[in-house]
Amino acid sequence: MQRFTIDQLDTLRTIVDEGTFEAAAQRLHMTQSAVSQRIKQLERIAGAILLQRTTPVTPTAAGDVVLRHARQIDLLTADLVSELGTTEVGGAPTTLPIAVNADSSATWFLDALAEVADAHPVVFDLRRADQDRTSALLRSGDVLAAVTATRAPVQGCTVEPLGVMRYRAVASASFVERRLGGTAGVDLLDRAPMVVFDRTDTLQHDFVRRVSGRDPRAPRHHVPASADFARATVLGLGWGMLPEAQAVDDIAAGRLVELAPDSPVDVALFWQRWTLDSPLLDALTRAVLKTARRSLHRARPE
Repeated sequence: MQRFTIDQLDTLRTIVDEGTFEAAAQRLHMTQSAVSQRIKQLERIAGAILLQRTTPVTPTAAGDVVLRHARQIDLLTADLVSELGTTEVGGAPTTLPIAVNADSSATWFLDALAEVADAHPVVFDLRRADQDRTSALLRSGDVLAAVTATRAPVQGCTVEPLGVMRYRAVASASFVERRLGGTAGVDLLDRAPMVVFDRTDTLQHDFVRRVSGRDPRAPRHHVPASADFARATVLGLGWGMLPEAQAVDDIAAGRLVELAPDSPVDVALFWQRWTLDSPLLDALTRAVLKTARRSLHRARPE
């Protein structure tokens, strides 16, 4: 079988990262026809279609396999750069794609990345996804590592516990007065407007069912950004489940009221990464685990 070339693999990875052939051509300083020709050659060698020509471009099942190989090559190159003590190999720092949920990114995860970036020639490409869905990005080869709620390791990955992200049910004092009868509690939550992150966010709904035994029938505001979600809650658009680290200052200042102090929601988080002998990925893992230990709660014994 004819071998893939580094240029072909780099082109495939760039198209997937950029989302279109045109954007990939601009990043690679090539014509779009030259980019297309490289992919055709790669597909001929692989004996399969590797990319779905959609917007954005997405890899096929065969493309996922080759994409994982491309990212492994890229990571090996980054490790070589690090060992040589130079940033010149390959002409640019290596990009590490990582999947992380928005609340982790907003509260603790960036501290770990800053530590790694100070010591290694690397840039990060964060893919935001709910913690229950980040493992799918590992399977597809889109990312090298992920913060995930999935305990079982994805094939080809190792998994380590990070700790627990604790969420608190909170609302503004004005919201409690207007919508909850002036008393902070859970009795009327199933009918009170709520803030949700997006249409896959079930945290608020699950909480209402757990504390009241009823299905929520309330209108909901969709606010798909962690900082904006917190601000929407402070402004009284609705009640919501906020990470404890985000809510604690507003609770102390009286801008938020806890609705169920004895009923926090704990979400266990795990770090999954590809099983590769990579000093760079090892350094990232050490930084993530260290930061998580000082930022998250310990998991309760089962």
